[in-house]
Amino acid sequence: MKQELVKNWMTTDVITITPDTSLHDTHRLMTDNNIRRLPVLKEKRLVGIVTLGDVRGAEPSGATSLSIWEVNYLLAKLNIDEIMHKEVISTLKVATIEDAAKIMFENKISGLPVVDNQDNLIGIITESDIFRLVVNAWHDED
Repeated sequence: MKQELVKNWMTTDVITITPDTSLHDTHRLMTDNNIRRLPVLKEKRLVGIVTLGDVRGAEPSGATSLSIWEVNYLLAKLNIDEIMHKEVISTLKVATIEDAAKIMFENKISGLPVVDNQDNLIGIITESDIFRLVVNAWHDED
């Protein structure tokens, strides 16, 4: 397999949120679009990332002693900036797929935001994109 670059396999039409997006809206956006992570932007700059696991972890368990009204009130006040990962591991579009995969493997994450030199989001590379590359490489060898 030839050396492939992130820019050739990343998704560029990335769904994003802002730090003041509510937990409820974030969960709905993830569910409606069947995605597991959302970059958090302030203007175009990457300031965080939130995963479906983070969202689910912030929601109350069924064992809560709060009433449904109390739960809904508290959740309505919870914004993503309170649960997002602020130290985001990212990559550049000129990185190799091998380097991106190694970063994901070593950090046990399944996606990397792709940023420019000013931390502006320009795309995202995920394990699904890398699987697509592998499948295409196998198909091309036939």
